[in-house]
Amino acid sequence: MSIDESAFFSTMSAYFRPKDDWRTATGRGVTVAVIDSGIDLMHKDLAGRVIEAVEARVEKNKVIFEPSGEGDSAGHGTACAAIVAGIAPAAKFSSIKVLGASGLGDGQVFLAGLEYAIKKKYKVINLSLGTTKPQFFAPLHDMLDRAYQAGCIVIAAANNLPQPSFPSVFSSSLISVIKSEQTDPLKFGFHYGEVIELTAPGVNVRTAWPGGGYRNLTGNSFACPHIAGIVALLLENHPNMTPFQVKSALYAIARENQELADA
Repeated sequence: MSIDESAFFSTMSAYFRPKDDWRTATGRGVTVAVIDSGIDLMHKDLAGRVIEAVEARVEKNKVIFEPSGEGDSAGHGTACAAIVAGIAPAAKFSSIKVLGASGLGDGQVFLAGLEYAIKKKYKVINLSLGTTKPQFFAPLHDMLDRAYQAGCIVIAAANNLPQPSFPSVFSSSLISVIKSEQTDPLKFGFHYGEVIELTAPGVNVRTAWPGGGYRNLTGNSFACPHIAGIVALLLENHPNMTPFQVKSALYAIARENQELADA
């Protein structure tokens, strides 16, 4: 380890003092915006946890967000929110519905949903979705820069297919995540210098499904909310952390995880 690295880890260890260890936090006071297919407001794992539910409506080529009581049209959003809830049981949620019943959506609506979350200044934004269409590269890049400057911590899932997707490749302005076979959400990994830096559980993950049920799911979509949940824990005791500080903390924790695994 270089001198600079040693100083960095010493600083991060001092930042997370034993009296406010993130592992004992619950996410209290933190709201996670889930931009997805909606959330089943009645599922027992999420009931009373959603403080806002809106969905997109396109009117005269303009995207409008209105209060929604429709819940989840595809199951994807509920599954992601419940993973966060399992890690950060006191966190609250904003459901921003941009996907339809098939789990598909329009790129402009996706952009509008992200802009909505940034304008509302939600500290944590879970994006278990993305696009491969090149016309959205520039506008999403600009939007993620705005999110970073606003202090929003955006966590995005990598594409499940061997093709880059936006915005997960914008690793300088967000936290990008890919699945691993790890089962302990606290033992996530960090691949410094890779385009997709974080690894988290995403194989055969048991989580909530609309209608009160549960499913075992696999994919990068379900690795992403594991990290969103960890971020909620970090922010409970350090609510003013910047996106850069959060990523630095995740790197420090992941390095510690690796050192313990190698010991």
